[in-house]
Amino acid sequence: MIERLSELAAAALGDLDAARTEKDVEDARVRYLGRKSEIATISKGLGALSDDERKALGKALNEFKATVTARLDEARTRVLAGAASASVGPDLTLPGRAPWVGRKHPITRTLDRLEEILLGLGFEVAVGPEVEDEFHNFEALNIPPDHPARDMWDTFYVDGGSLLRTHTSPVQIRVMQSTKPPVRIIAPGRVYRNENPDASHGSEFYQLEGLYVDRDVRLAELRGVLTRFLKELLGDDVGIRFRPGFFPFTEPSIEVDVRCSICGGSGCSVCKGTGWVELVGAGMVDPRVFRAVGYDPDAVSGYAFGLGVDRVCMMLTGTDDIRLFLENDLRFLRGV
Repeated sequence: MIERLSELAAAALGDLDAARTEKDVEDARVRYLGRKSEIATISKGLGALSDDERKALGKALNEFKATVTARLDEARTRVLAGAASASVGPDLTLPGRAPWVGRKHPITRTLDRLEEILLGLGFEVAVGPEVEDEFHNFEALNIPPDHPARDMWDTFYVDGGSLLRTHTSPVQIRVMQSTKPPVRIIAPGRVYRNENPDASHGSEFYQLEGLYVDRDVRLAELRGVLTRFLKELLGDDVGIRFRPGFFPFTEPSIEVDVRCSICGGSGCSVCKGTGWVELVGAGMVDPRVFRAVGYDPDAVSGYAFGLGVDRVCMMLTGTDDIRLFLENDLRFLRGV
């Protein structure tokens, strides 16, 4: 009989540990301690036993009841605590926690603004591959292998004679190869140059270039478009100066500077102490470029221009180091 009590005790403790509701606990109590339980039947038979047997079995019954009752109380407390926790739910009176909302990268916002202005001036967006061949990146732009201007572009070469484009001018070549004049496009995108980054230069950055080809296009039109573009971008009171320049794919060539917005023209590391930042390179398309794409330079003329998007972003955000835009430091990006 004592062995049976051990079996019942093990069963009772197992059922109580597995109980998940108040009903489970109550069912276990009735099963093992109720008036019709097997324990109650065993207790009623004590009177028929000898004194020694009654004493041993009585002790075993008391231990059984004490052990099961203690575990019964633990199970009831656990189940009630779980039910109370589940019934509480969220406190709807607490103030809400607004999630941090992301936004566009400052370079992307600058690209959007540049495109918005130039689309308003009649240009269309064109794109091309970032991995280019030497013909589209150099030779069609009047930069043959032995041309000294090749030294102006420190190039990343890849296998098979390909290269990472050093400017977005190859997009202009591809568009002219596939489109008859008139052509009026802008080519925004990422470019690569093998040079040491500093506060105003990077080895990976963004450019936006423009091209307009038609009959009787004049340099005066280029000057007017760039002036309107820069005033829309930087404000009507922006300081602008035009000066002669050199680019192998334009003749004549000009460079456009704007007064440095970082220092207000007093001189800083961005403008290298001059008070001016070179922002745009431009000029009339060289006849050799037209011949490379199958255009007749006697029948059409055109102008092209290009600018560094990262440098424009520096001007718009008041940032004095171009490298910050690619470091992905959220402390900086949240502030610009």
